[in-house]
Amino acid sequence: MRDVILVHGLWMPGVAMSALAARLARAGLRCHVFGYAGRARPLEAHAERLLRFARERAPEGAHYVAHSLGGLVVLHALDADRALSIGRVVLLGTPAQGCLAGRRLARSRLGRWLLGASEPLWRERSPMVDRGPLWQRPEALGVIAGTLPLGLGSLVARPYGPGDGVVRVEETGVPGMTERVVLAVNHSGMLVSARVAAQVVAFLLTGRFAADG
Repeated sequence: MRDVILVHGLWMPGVAMSALAARLARAGLRCHVFGYAGRARPLEAHAERLLRFARERAPEGAHYVAHSLGGLVVLHALDADRALSIGRVVLLGTPAQGCLAGRRLARSRLGRWLLGASEPLWRERSPMVDRGPLWQRPEALGVIAGTLPLGLGSLVARPYGPGDGVVRVEETGVPGMTERVVLAVNHSGMLVSARVAAQVVAFLLTGRFAADG
């Protein structure tokens, strides 16, 4: 399987995935970027659009790589359609267990506006977590978390703990995931990191992260 669908995060456009897409392309993978307005519509609407996009762009199936909120979109979509043919999935800094920084940001009117319709997904007990295990498919799911705390989260949430500046390492865990690797990168920097890209390629091709990660 050569096709890969890339899904960006909350405040980033699809072009933010360009550097990662270029590195995946050099590994022989064919990338398709799914764009969506993260704060404008609820998770279910984005997931439904993603499923339509996947059926049109990669009818034979695809791998998925998603950053931040995009990971929740992917998890919801693939849980909603268990019959969809997929390969492997990699999530980058996804707040699967909620997000302390998001909850602190939502205390203010400006913060709630910035989060928009995505605000419930950043809570400690989001609707997705309350449903039970987040990954119940047989395909391999890999998670990459960062430990370079440069970002909004480290400013609005103290004490912050190990994290990428937005999402803490403990918040990236997905019950049922195959493997998680922790790298010294920050939240946005994951998208331009050669080291992250190498780990994504390794997981998509083998189902495991590189041992020297």
